[in-house]
Amino acid sequence: MPEVLPKTCDQYVSDFEKAEKKPIKSKSSTYFTGVDLGTAYIVLVVLDDQKNIVAGAHQPASVIRDGMVVDYIGAIRIVRELKEKLEKQLDTELLYAAAAIPPGTDMLDGGAIKNVVQSAGFELTALLDEPTAANTIVGLKNGAIVDIGGGTTGISILKDGKVVKAADEATGGTHFSLVVSGAYQISIDEADAYKRNPKNHKELLPVLKPVVEKIASIIRRQIDGFDVEVIYLVGGTSCLTGIETIIEKETGIKTLKPQNPMFVTPIGIAMNCGQEIIY
Repeated sequence: MPEVLPKTCDQYVSDFEKAEKKPIKSKSSTYFTGVDLGTAYIVLVVLDDQKNIVAGAHQPASVIRDGMVVDYIGAIRIVRELKEKLEKQLDTELLYAAAAIPPGTDMLDGGAIKNVVQSAGFELTALLDEPTAANTIVGLKNGAIVDIGGGTTGISILKDGKVVKAADEATGGTHFSLVVSGAYQISIDEADAYKRNPKNHKELLPVLKPVVEKIASIIRRQIDGFDVEVIYLVGGTSCLTGIETIIEKETGIKTLKPQNPMFVTPIGIAMNCGQEIIY
């Protein structure tokens, strides 16, 4: 893992949000790109040779399901389009990329993720698991990084800064959408949009509490037997206001999350580009 730069996780996310709105052209000799193929979004983060965030883009997508590529051609198309958009903004060619997969899925889908990134025109330099990538900018030494995505919940347990266990189980934002759809008698797409609006989170929390409790039970089971001091939530589904309170109550372990958990993992992926890490 590369050395964490002297910024907080929230500062990294703020840098990304600013660079996505206004890309920073520089005279960098090399650019590094992080490609995050998520269940709900595909995110690209671009760094310069000093590992400063200079550009980024994200787009809704449904090419991944439960951590697996289900629309290979669609995934390539979206990554290529975002790559070309960023190249135009920066007036350069983006050559090198890193990517990540849910923990424990390397034998199932690591090759597919690798092929998507390469087919989109990148040279893949690193492929690692998502929670470990997130911890690149979180900087947790002892505890658990929990990446709650659209389809799965990935967990990396760290001791003295090293991953001692990594696991991934189904349950995430898609399950939230199914519950909201059933409770409000609306379509899945409508439910997905409704749950994303922070204004609805207070109302939705009691409705979604059983799913959050299931996620907490997954975390509790996976960390059993390990001395976990803190749980740190990342991933788009962690954006649900109050999710950390329920998980802390269910696990009995202090639970934290950044201001915007959605972009933590893709930024961490980008920070590992060029490290020659193959999961």
